[in-house]
Amino acid sequence: MTGEKILIVEDERAVARGLEYGLRDAGFDVQWAENGLRALSIAEEWNPHLIALDIRLPDISGYDVCRRLRGAGHRQPVLMLTARDEEVDKILGLELGADDYVVKPYSLREVVSRIRALLRRAYGELALNSGPVTITFGPIEIDLERMWVRRNGDPVDLTPTEFRLLRQLVANADRPISREALIEAVWGYDGELGNDRTIDVHMRHLRQKLEDDPGNPRYLLTVRGIGYKFQPPASWL
Repeated sequence: MTGEKILIVEDERAVARGLEYGLRDAGFDVQWAENGLRALSIAEEWNPHLIALDIRLPDISGYDVCRRLRGAGHRQPVLMLTARDEEVDKILGLELGADDYVVKPYSLREVVSRIRALLRRAYGELALNSGPVTITFGPIEIDLERMWVRRNGDPVDLTPTEFRLLRQLVANADRPISREALIEAVWGYDGELGNDRTIDVHMRHLRQKLEDDPGNPRYLLTVRGIGYKFQPPASWL
Protein backbone atom coordinates (compact mmCIF):
# COMPACT_ATOMS: atom_id res chain seq x y z
CA MET A 1 0.00 0.00 0.00
CA THR A 2 1.48 3.34 -1.01
CA GLY A 3 0.32 6.88 -1.44
CA GLU A 4 -2.27 6.96 1.35
CA LYS A 5 -2.54 10.34 3.04
CA ILE A 6 -1.53 10.39 6.72
CA LEU A 7 -2.05 13.40 8.99
CA ILE A 8 0.33 13.55 11.97
CA VAL A 9 -0.93 15.65 14.87
CA GLU A 10 1.98 16.18 17.26
CA ASP A 11 3.27 19.34 18.97
CA GLU A 12 6.85 18.11 19.52
CA ARG A 13 8.66 19.02 16.31
CA ALA A 14 11.41 16.41 16.66
CA VAL A 15 8.90 13.60 17.23
CA ALA A 16 6.70 14.81 14.37
CA ARG A 17 9.62 15.11 11.95
CA GLY A 18 10.84 11.62 12.83
CA LEU A 19 7.38 10.19 12.13
CA GLU A 20 7.02 12.25 8.96
CA TYR A 21 10.33 11.09 7.49
CA GLY A 22 9.66 7.49 8.46
CA LEU A 23 6.16 7.44 6.99
CA ARG A 24 7.30 9.14 3.79
CA ASP A 25 10.05 6.55 3.49
CA ALA A 26 7.35 3.86 3.85
CA GLY A 27 5.52 5.36 0.87
CA PHE A 28 2.86 7.51 2.52
CA ASP A 29 1.85 11.08 1.68
CA VAL A 30 2.19 13.00 4.95
CA GLN A 31 1.12 16.33 6.43
CA TRP A 32 1.84 17.60 9.92
CA ALA A 33 -0.30 19.66 12.28
CA GLU A 34 1.37 21.11 15.37
CA ASN A 35 -1.89 21.65 17.28
CA GLY A 36 -5.48 20.50 17.41
CA LEU A 37 -7.16 23.37 15.62
CA ARG A 38 -4.71 23.14 12.74
CA ALA A 39 -5.40 19.40 12.59
CA LEU A 40 -9.13 19.98 12.26
CA SER A 41 -8.53 22.46 9.44
CA ILE A 42 -6.23 20.09 7.52
CA ALA A 43 -8.58 17.17 8.03
CA GLU A 44 -11.44 19.16 6.53
CA GLU A 45 -9.46 20.41 3.53
CA TRP A 46 -7.18 17.44 2.80
CA ASN A 47 -9.36 14.48 3.91
CA PRO A 48 -6.53 12.16 5.00
CA HIS A 49 -6.93 8.38 4.94
CA LEU A 50 -5.72 8.12 8.57
CA ILE A 51 -4.91 10.47 11.43
CA ALA A 52 -2.09 9.76 13.90
CA LEU A 53 -3.18 11.88 16.86
CA ASP A 54 -1.21 12.79 19.96
CA ILE A 55 -3.29 13.27 23.11
CA ARG A 56 -1.26 16.13 24.61
CA LEU A 57 -1.55 19.22 22.42
CA PRO A 58 -0.97 22.90 23.28
CA ASP A 59 -4.45 24.22 22.44
CA ILE A 60 -7.11 21.51 22.61
CA SER A 61 -6.48 17.90 23.57
CA GLY A 62 -6.34 14.99 21.19
CA TYR A 63 -9.54 13.79 22.83
CA ASP A 64 -11.28 17.00 21.77
CA VAL A 65 -9.90 16.66 18.24
CA CYS A 66 -11.20 13.10 17.98
CA ARG A 67 -14.60 14.11 19.35
CA ARG A 68 -14.93 16.97 16.85
CA LEU A 69 -13.80 14.82 13.93
CA ARG A 70 -16.38 12.14 14.65
CA GLY A 71 -19.04 14.75 15.32
CA ALA A 72 -18.34 16.29 11.91
CA GLY A 73 -18.77 12.91 10.22
CA HIS A 74 -15.10 12.06 9.60
CA ARG A 75 -14.86 8.26 9.60
CA GLN A 76 -11.23 7.63 8.72
CA PRO A 77 -9.18 5.58 11.22
CA VAL A 78 -7.66 7.48 14.15
CA LEU A 79 -4.51 6.13 15.81
CA MET A 80 -3.98 7.71 19.21
CA LEU A 81 -0.37 8.45 20.23
CA THR A 82 -0.06 8.72 23.99
CA ALA A 83 2.70 8.98 26.57
CA ARG A 84 0.30 7.78 29.22
CA ASP A 85 0.04 4.09 30.01
CA GLU A 86 -3.03 4.49 32.20
CA GLU A 87 -5.99 2.38 31.10
CA VAL A 88 -8.45 5.24 31.67
CA ASP A 89 -6.66 7.32 29.02
CA LYS A 90 -6.78 4.49 26.48
CA ILE A 91 -10.44 3.74 27.11
CA LEU A 92 -11.40 7.42 26.90
CA GLY A 93 -9.78 7.64 23.47
CA LEU A 94 -11.71 4.60 22.30
CA GLU A 95 -14.93 5.96 23.77
CA LEU A 96 -14.50 9.12 21.69
CA GLY A 97 -14.08 7.19 18.46
CA ALA A 98 -10.38 6.33 18.15
CA ASP A 99 -9.67 3.02 16.42
CA ASP A 100 -6.37 2.07 18.03
CA TYR A 101 -3.62 3.50 20.21
CA VAL A 102 0.12 3.13 20.71
CA VAL A 103 1.98 4.16 23.86
CA LYS A 104 5.18 6.21 23.84
CA PRO A 105 8.00 5.44 23.60
CA TYR A 106 7.13 3.51 20.46
CA SER A 107 9.21 2.33 17.55
CA LEU A 108 8.64 3.66 14.05
CA ARG A 109 8.23 0.08 12.90
CA GLU A 110 5.36 -0.44 15.34
CA VAL A 111 3.57 2.73 14.24
CA VAL A 112 3.91 1.85 10.55
CA SER A 113 2.61 -1.65 11.27
CA ARG A 114 -0.42 -0.29 13.12
CA ILE A 115 -1.13 2.24 10.37
CA ARG A 116 -0.93 -0.37 7.63
CA ALA A 117 -3.25 -2.71 9.54
CA LEU A 118 -5.82 0.05 10.04
CA LEU A 119 -5.64 1.16 6.41
CA ARG A 120 -5.89 -2.39 5.11
CA ARG A 121 -9.02 -3.06 7.09
CA ALA A 122 -10.62 0.32 6.50
CA TYR A 123 -10.07 0.56 2.74
CA GLY A 124 -8.84 -2.80 1.50
CA GLU A 125 -10.48 -5.84 2.98
CA LEU A 126 -13.80 -4.12 3.59
CA ALA A 127 -14.05 -3.16 -0.05
CA LEU A 128 -13.79 -6.81 -1.10
CA ASN A 129 -16.78 -9.01 -0.58
CA SER A 130 -17.42 -12.57 -1.70
CA GLY A 131 -20.68 -13.09 0.18
CA PRO A 132 -24.07 -11.36 0.11
CA VAL A 133 -23.83 -7.65 -0.65
CA THR A 134 -26.75 -6.64 1.57
CA ILE A 135 -27.75 -8.14 4.92
CA THR A 136 -31.01 -7.25 6.68
CA PHE A 137 -32.16 -8.09 10.19
CA GLY A 138 -35.01 -6.34 11.97
CA PRO A 139 -34.78 -2.62 11.21
CA ILE A 140 -31.07 -2.90 10.30
CA GLU A 141 -29.73 -3.03 6.75
CA ILE A 142 -26.01 -3.49 6.04
CA ASP A 143 -24.40 -2.98 2.64
CA LEU A 144 -21.04 -4.77 2.72
CA GLU A 145 -19.91 -3.46 -0.64
CA ARG A 146 -20.59 0.24 -0.08
CA MET A 147 -19.91 0.04 3.67
CA TRP A 148 -23.05 1.67 4.98
CA VAL A 149 -25.61 0.78 7.61
CA ARG A 150 -29.22 1.94 7.91
CA ARG A 151 -31.63 1.64 10.80
CA ASN A 152 -35.30 2.12 10.00
CA GLY A 153 -34.13 3.57 6.70
CA ASP A 154 -31.93 6.22 8.30
CA PRO A 155 -28.12 6.18 7.88
CA VAL A 156 -26.10 5.01 10.89
CA ASP A 157 -22.65 6.58 11.22
CA LEU A 158 -20.23 3.77 12.10
CA THR A 159 -16.46 4.14 12.29
CA PRO A 160 -14.42 1.68 10.19
CA THR A 161 -13.57 -0.28 13.32
CA GLU A 162 -17.22 -0.52 14.36
CA PHE A 163 -18.13 -1.68 10.86
CA ARG A 164 -15.42 -4.36 10.87
CA LEU A 165 -16.56 -5.60 14.26
CA LEU A 166 -20.20 -5.74 13.18
CA ARG A 167 -19.32 -7.54 9.97
CA GLN A 168 -17.22 -10.11 11.84
CA LEU A 169 -20.08 -10.87 14.22
CA VAL A 170 -22.74 -11.05 11.49
CA ALA A 171 -20.53 -13.28 9.34
CA ASN A 172 -20.39 -15.74 12.26
CA ALA A 173 -24.07 -15.56 13.18
CA ASP A 174 -25.07 -17.51 16.30
CA ARG A 175 -21.43 -18.43 17.00
CA PRO A 176 -19.77 -17.05 20.16
CA ILE A 177 -16.46 -15.29 19.44
CA SER A 178 -13.90 -14.59 22.12
CA ARG A 179 -12.62 -11.08 22.71
CA GLU A 180 -9.12 -12.22 21.76
CA ALA A 181 -10.36 -13.62 18.43
CA LEU A 182 -12.23 -10.40 17.71
CA ILE A 183 -9.11 -8.32 18.39
CA GLU A 184 -7.11 -10.48 16.00
CA ALA A 185 -9.81 -10.39 13.30
CA VAL A 186 -10.64 -6.69 13.56
CA TRP A 187 -7.27 -5.10 14.40
CA GLY A 188 -4.98 -7.67 12.87
CA TYR A 189 -2.71 -8.68 15.72
CA ASP A 190 -2.95 -11.35 18.36
CA GLY A 191 -4.43 -9.75 21.45
CA GLU A 192 -1.67 -7.14 21.50
CA LEU A 193 -4.09 -4.24 21.69
CA GLY A 194 -4.47 -4.52 25.42
CA ASN A 195 -7.40 -6.05 27.23
CA ASP A 196 -11.06 -6.96 27.12
CA ARG A 197 -12.18 -3.37 27.65
CA THR A 198 -11.18 -2.46 24.09
CA ILE A 199 -13.80 -4.75 22.55
CA ASP A 200 -16.33 -3.88 25.26
CA VAL A 201 -16.15 -0.17 24.40
CA HIS A 202 -16.75 -0.74 20.69
CA MET A 203 -19.56 -3.22 21.38
CA ARG A 204 -21.26 -0.65 23.59
CA HIS A 205 -21.06 1.86 20.73
CA LEU A 206 -22.62 -0.64 18.32
CA ARG A 207 -25.47 -1.42 20.71
CA GLN A 208 -26.17 2.27 21.26
CA LYS A 209 -26.37 2.81 17.50
CA LEU A 210 -28.22 -0.36 16.45
CA GLU A 211 -30.25 -1.80 19.31
CA ASP A 212 -33.67 -0.48 20.39
CA ASP A 213 -32.71 -1.17 24.00
CA PRO A 214 -28.88 -1.14 24.31
CA GLY A 215 -29.08 -2.36 27.91
CA ASN A 216 -31.09 -5.38 26.83
CA PRO A 217 -29.78 -6.14 23.34
CA ARG A 218 -31.64 -8.37 20.91
CA TYR A 219 -28.94 -9.03 18.32
CA LEU A 220 -25.51 -8.18 19.77
CA LEU A 221 -25.30 -10.46 22.78
CA THR A 222 -22.72 -11.03 25.49
CA VAL A 223 -21.66 -14.64 25.96
CA ARG A 224 -20.54 -14.80 29.57
CA GLY A 225 -17.02 -16.06 30.04
CA ILE A 226 -16.31 -16.03 26.28
CA GLY A 227 -17.08 -12.83 24.43
CA TYR A 228 -19.89 -11.85 22.07
CA LYS A 229 -22.13 -13.19 19.34
CA PHE A 230 -24.64 -11.97 16.82
CA GLN A 231 -28.05 -13.55 17.45
CA PRO A 232 -29.79 -13.81 14.05
CA PRO A 233 -33.53 -13.24 13.77
CA ALA A 234 -35.86 -16.22 13.53
CA SER A 235 -36.27 -15.64 9.78
CA TRP A 236 -32.61 -16.60 9.31
CA LEU A 237 -33.02 -19.98 11.03
